[in-house]
Amino acid sequence: MKMSNVDCRLSIVALLGLALTACSEPAAEAPVEAKPALTVQVVSPRLDSWPGTVAASGPIAPWQEASVGTELGGVRLDEVRVNVGDRVERGQVLARFSEDSLQAELARLNALVQEAQAALEKARLDAESADRLEPSGAISKQQARGLRTQAVIAEAQLASAKAGRDSQALRLRYARVLAPDSGIISARSATVGAVVNPGTELFRLIRGGRLEWRAEVRADALAHLKKGTTASITLPQGGVVAGKVRQIAPTVSPDTLSGIVYVDLPANPGLAAGLFVSGNFELAASGVLVVPTSAIVFRSGNRYVMQLGADNRIREIKVETGRRRGNDVEILGGVEAGARLALSGGAFLNDGDLVTVAAEAAPTAAPAAAAPAK
Repeated sequence: MKMSNVDCRLSIVALLGLALTACSEPAAEAPVEAKPALTVQVVSPRLDSWPGTVAASGPIAPWQEASVGTELGGVRLDEVRVNVGDRVERGQVLARFSEDSLQAELARLNALVQEAQAALEKARLDAESADRLEPSGAISKQQARGLRTQAVIAEAQLASAKAGRDSQALRLRYARVLAPDSGIISARSATVGAVVNPGTELFRLIRGGRLEWRAEVRADALAHLKKGTTASITLPQGGVVAGKVRQIAPTVSPDTLSGIVYVDLPANPGLAAGLFVSGNFELAASGVLVVPTSAIVFRSGNRYVMQLGADNRIREIKVETGRRRGNDVEILGGVEAGARLALSGGAFLNDGDLVTVAAEAAPTAAPAAAAPAK
């Protein structure tokens, strides 16, 4: 049977449609292989032995201070020879009062002593004469007794004159204000030309130039400290000064629940009295778990490490850190020894990332000095 032209056209269109439909069907998708996000070195937390520490803070103060005053009154101050910060030696002249009136008074009292000595010599001769004349009746007993009494009075007057002279000589010595000990002048109120009252403080002296750290320590930590415990004080300009515990206060403040620990400092520690500083007391060593600081990642105020699983995929682990010591930081919780951590580059990694392992990082040696974690 013959097909019409119309039927032939329809058949051709249908065949073309089937062909186009077959060509437009999508091909099957090939599986996509995951690519590593980063190549990292792997490090494991390790156990180390670190000395324990007790953190504290407090002021730097003089070990002892001496108040240097005057025993003179009504005398003008002629000279001041030292100022604040000067180092002085025991017996050094710090200031000098006017000596003119004091020397004049001493000369007058010396003359009175000589006069009293002469009067005593005469009274003694008169008493000796009375002793010779009384038995013969040349003088009465009453007269002889009076002459002996005059000798006793003259002797007392001489003693009084000598006491007055010695007192004035002492006042003349007080005209020179001497350092009671070696040390550093920490305060000065002496003014040239001033007339001061006895007992007025002229200088304040740090005895021996010695300073101490008065550290405020928590009551529960005081029991761990003892005489001779080493302390490390952080200097404001950087660096550390070592000291030794000299004494621990027997009482605790009810307001702050802390006690004062007195720490002796070495000579010229680079600190000034009045500074408020922080430091640590070193206790017996104990085992700690540490990792390099480069393995710690800071995010949203927390600390994390990037732990590698068996398939080398990253798992973000929150950790608690403690002290720092050189390039290491103490791990207080979150991971255990033997965990595989990314040594560096953790800031560029997230949970589930695939990484390539370059090599296991060699353990780092622990340095000698310890510092608190920041």
